[in-house]
Amino acid sequence: MAKSARQAQIEKAALYPLEWVEERTGLVGGMKFFLFRNVPGDINWMQTLGAATLTAFLVQAVTGVVLAMYYKPDPNSAYESIQYISNDVTLGWLVRGMHKWGASLFIILMFLHMARTFLFGAYKYPRELNWIVGVLLLVTGMAEGFTGYLLPWDQTAYWATVVGININATAPIAGPFIAQFLQGGAQIGPDTLAKFYSLHMLVIPGGIMAMIGLHMFLVIRLGVTSPPWSKTAAGRPRDEAQPTGYRDYREGLIREHEGEES
Repeated sequence: MAKSARQAQIEKAALYPLEWVEERTGLVGGMKFFLFRNVPGDINWMQTLGAATLTAFLVQAVTGVVLAMYYKPDPNSAYESIQYISNDVTLGWLVRGMHKWGASLFIILMFLHMARTFLFGAYKYPRELNWIVGVLLLVTGMAEGFTGYLLPWDQTAYWATVVGININATAPIAGPFIAQFLQGGAQIGPDTLAKFYSLHMLVIPGGIMAMIGLHMFLVIRLGVTSPPWSKTAAGRPRDEAQPTGYRDYREGLIREHEGEES
């Protein structure tokens, strides 16, 4: 059924902002490619663990920004600011609870996502780099949780941080330097709290967001891995006519050199 002139005008007006952005940035086409792409037909809910982990991180980022508006990274005010958030700020108890328990959920989902990746063999060719990025994300995610644990500045946070720094100090060669860097002095104090707050709010989240971007780019480029029971093989088929590694490259050079001699 043909559209009326009025409907065409309304549709054109509604799509104009998207067309304006697309013409100047190409972001609309990129989002369509990201959201609407072919995936194996026999995947299941276990393939959504990555998206669930990303959602948990976004919740942590949003709630962390809200908490940072009221938190005071000073030993004389940190604990009182946490109490103010929990008891006086509207829905502050909910935001803090989501951030506190969401941190544990974020780590658990990362472990489950990596376990699914390992059991499904999704770390194999050509996805080795994505697996390495995922391992680094797990390490930085745990570092994010460790640096955030001190911020309430209560007895539990203080002594847990003492234990964590002492464990880092036992690392070979670099251990004492890591402990000195984290502690920021002879004992845990104002410098430690300021350093942990900086790492927790700026340095580590920036690294996590950069690695998430790279991780998602590789997922989009290489596609979703088929389950082990799938009849369709995961990954791209290798072109036997092209060198697939250093050994094939070396053998190709040897054959070429032998051909020149003959």
